[in-house]
Order: sequence, then structure tokens, then C-alpha cells
Amino acid sequence: MVNIPEYYEGKNVLITGGTGFIGKVLMEKLLRSCPGVKAVYVMVRPKAGHSPQARVADMINSKLFEKLQDDQPGFAEKIIAVSSDLTQPELGLSKEDQNILAEHVNIVFHCAATVRFNEPLKDAMQLNVLAAQKMVALAHKIKHLEVYIHVSTAYANCDRELIEEVVYPPPVDYRKLIDTVEWMDEKLVSVLTPKLIGEHPNTYTYTKALAEYLVQQEAGNLNVAIVRPSIVGASWKEPFPGWIDNFNGPSGIFIAAGKGILRTMRASNNAVADLVPVDVVINTILAAAWYSGSQRLNRPKNILVYNCTTGGINPFHWGEVEHHINMSFKTNPLDQAFRRPNFRMCSNPFTNHYWTTVSHTLLALLYDGYLRLTGRKPRMMKTITRLHKAVMVLEYFTSHSWVWNTDTVAMLMAQMSPEDKRVFNFDVRQLHWAEYMENYCMGTKKYVLNEELSGLPAARKHLKKLRNIRYTFNTVLVVLIWRVFIARSQMARNIWYFVVNLCFKFLSYFRASSTMRY
Repeated sequence: MVNIPEYYEGKNVLITGGTGFIGKVLMEKLLRSCPGVKAVYVMVRPKAGHSPQARVADMINSKLFEKLQDDQPGFAEKIIAVSSDLTQPELGLSKEDQNILAEHVNIVFHCAATVRFNEPLKDAMQLNVLAAQKMVALAHKIKHLEVYIHVSTAYANCDRELIEEVVYPPPVDYRKLIDTVEWMDEKLVSVLTPKLIGEHPNTYTYTKALAEYLVQQEAGNLNVAIVRPSIVGASWKEPFPGWIDNFNGPSGIFIAAGKGILRTMRASNNAVADLVPVDVVINTILAAAWYSGSQRLNRPKNILVYNCTTGGINPFHWGEVEHHINMSFKTNPLDQAFRRPNFRMCSNPFTNHYWTTVSHTLLALLYDGYLRLTGRKPRMMKTITRLHKAVMVLEYFTSHSWVWNTDTVAMLMAQMSPEDKRVFNFDVRQLHWAEYMENYCMGTKKYVLNEELSGLPAARKHLKKLRNIRYTFNTVLVVLIWRVFIARSQMARNIWYFVVNLCFKFLSYFRASSTMRY
């Protein structure tokens, strides 16, 4: 087989969700590492008065595309924005655009989806299932289509403990569900949602599972492959270590912990945190398209499914995530942190509820009271409420572990040349988690919050000030407890003197032992 850049040479590529997180990184990597690609059609909907062309122009002027801009100054000429709306009939495409895509496209990457876990079922069906159906219908009209890549999620079948690289049939007929949801009003659908999704934690994973099965059933003679990433995080290496540009997924949690606002959340320290860097996902997608496209004449009967995960190959646990978040943000703090980072993950729901009340709710009420007294608008309780909602939708994933089969991913890697393995690296066995987490936390500071690294000394000084305030507060609290409770009770004083005496003896023994050793 030809190598990956050679395969994409002269090809026309269609991307949905091109302005989303995965879509834009896919576009950047494709153009930078496969300079021979002919054109990239990007389906974009008009938004807030901005045309698709204007939205694409804003995107390619961002930090993400700086490296590509230096390497290939004229790359923007290859990007063609196509006005589209996935919720509309025929994807909102004009007849002219439909004809252009049907005549010219060779490879389709369907990345568009709603990633909101708590999306109403009717909306999630529109964006994740019906849009997939319309995309498959469009793909059937494309005359020279070589491969169709459907981007799903590793959690599409999270109601199972062992997840193989196969498409599982859903518990309901997706056609009947589409018809039912179409005529029902939103209130009735909302009432039926818990019954419909069953063991799935939310509408996102449920509709992604439906979409996979739909693609399998309606693909016909299309050459289709499915890529399932787990929790997509900041980049590992490309285009910059730690690059991230949104608050979605774990990024918002990391930032809240770094600011000292988030102090606790429900999680199992021993559960596997199946984070996967976004560049690993993109390299897997591009390699999967290359392999299926190159083998289209001798392709297997079953759709190839790639579980793009890390837990079974290079496991990393939520307890380790907690440690690295605290260490990273204490070393390289965020500007104007509210409190010193001291994030903890609690497996016990009662312990978590206690710390949530004490460290979040109570403190937010006190701070809002202070704001009111100083004539300012209270805001902390509103922030904490939003944070709690975000944390709650993640609890299911931070409290469970899954086993993913990754044989197809291993097969794909084995088919690649040494040069392709270097340029399109998705071997997560090489991933060093401590370094990755440090870069991830720094990435949230640099690329999401846009904080300058020159401000680090001031941020460290501020953190030291917060530490001193905390020590002073704890000292005053101990004195108050002494004066109010211990000093007034003979028994309490006896216990206090016993504890102090025991500590003094222990320190004396330790000092004597150290002296004898030397």
C-alpha cells in the first residue's frame, strides 16, 4: 500500500463538524501532514450573523493553525466552506452544493454531533441519529467515494462492561424511535426518556449507539469504518503539547480545580480515567481512512470499528488525575486563583456530599454575602450551581471502569510504515501521563484562559498569600476552639495535655534517634 500522505494526494475530503474540537484538529493535521490533498470541503452552518466562510476564516486565524500557516502559507485556498444545517432536510445543502459534493468528494469524515450529555432526547436524536442518516444518504450519491468514516464514542455501549470492536444492536428499532419522537411533543419525550435510554447514563451515549447501528444498516455498499474515541483531552504533541481551546469534558473540571473553586467530586480513585489526547484520535481517524480506502476492493464484510482508548494499553486512574491536577496548578498556578488548589475525589457519596456542602455551598454563600455587603452583585452561588451540574453528568464516567478490545487498532498500527507511525503516531504506550497532565494543565492556562506565562511569578505570589491566609485562619480557629471548649472543661484539658505530651515525646524520640544515627 502507498503511505498515508500519498493516499490523500489529489483527494477531495468532506468534513462535518469542521468548526468543532475534533473537526478543526482533523483539518489542521490533514492539511499539514498531507500537503498533496486537493481540497477540504467543510460543512458549516451560519451562526449569529456570521456566514460559513466567515466562521472558517476566524477558525484558521487561531493559534491552532499557526504552524500550518508557517509551513504552507496558501493552505486556506484548499478549504471550501459549504453552507449546511444538519437538522434541516437534505442537510440544508443547496442543489448546487449537493451536485458539487457528489461529483468531487472522495473521502467523508462525519465528526458532527452534540456532545452535551444532558441534551433533550428529541434534540440529541436530531443531531446524532437523523444527521447520521442524512449523511449516509448523501454518501450514497457521491460518485467517487472511497471511504466513509463515522466518528462515534467509546461510551456508545457503556451499558456493557466488555466492549468489543463491533457494532451492537440497540434495544429498540431506531426507525420506530425516529418516527415516534418526530410526532411526540418535547414534554412527552422527556417523560419517556428514562425508560427509553434504559441502562445508558444519558441521551448522548444512547443516541451515539443508535447512530452506529443506523450507519451499519444503511451503509449498503459504502466502504465504512467507525472510530470510537473515549474522553478526548488536550493534545499530546501536535500541533503543540497541551493545546486545548474549550471548557468541555475534563478541561472545565481541571480549570475549576486550578482556580480553587472545585474542591471535591464523586469518583473512584481506582477507576480508569480513559483520557485520550486529541491528536491520537485524529491520527487514528486519518490512518483508518487510509487503510479502508486502500483496501476498498478487498475490504472485509463487517464494518471495521476502532476503539480509540488508553485504559487497556496504558491505564491511568482518577486518583492519579487528582494528584497531577493539584501538583501542576500549585507549581504553575492560574492567575487570581480563588483558593489554593486542593482538589479531592471521593468514592463515598456521603463524604462527597459533606465536602460539597462545606467547601462549595457554604463558602459560596459566605462569599456572596460579602459581595452584597460591599455593594457588588453576588455571583459565586450561581457559579457553584453550574459547576455542580457539570460535575454530576461526569460522575458516571469517573466512578466506573470498562474493558475495551483494541485488536483492530493494533492491526491498523501493524499495517503502517515506520515513517507513517512517526508522523501519524497513535501508539499510546509511549504516552507519559505525568508529562501529559502537566502540559494539559498548562494548556488550559495558555490556550483556554489566554493567561501569559510572564504572569506566573505574580500567580505564585498570590498562591503563597492564599496559603498564609489559610494558615492564619486555621490558627485562629484552633485558638477559638481552645477558648470556647477546651479551656472550660477539665477533661478536655487533660486530653489536650495528653496529646501534646505524646507529640512532644514522639518528636524527642525522633530527634534522639536521628542524633544516634549520625
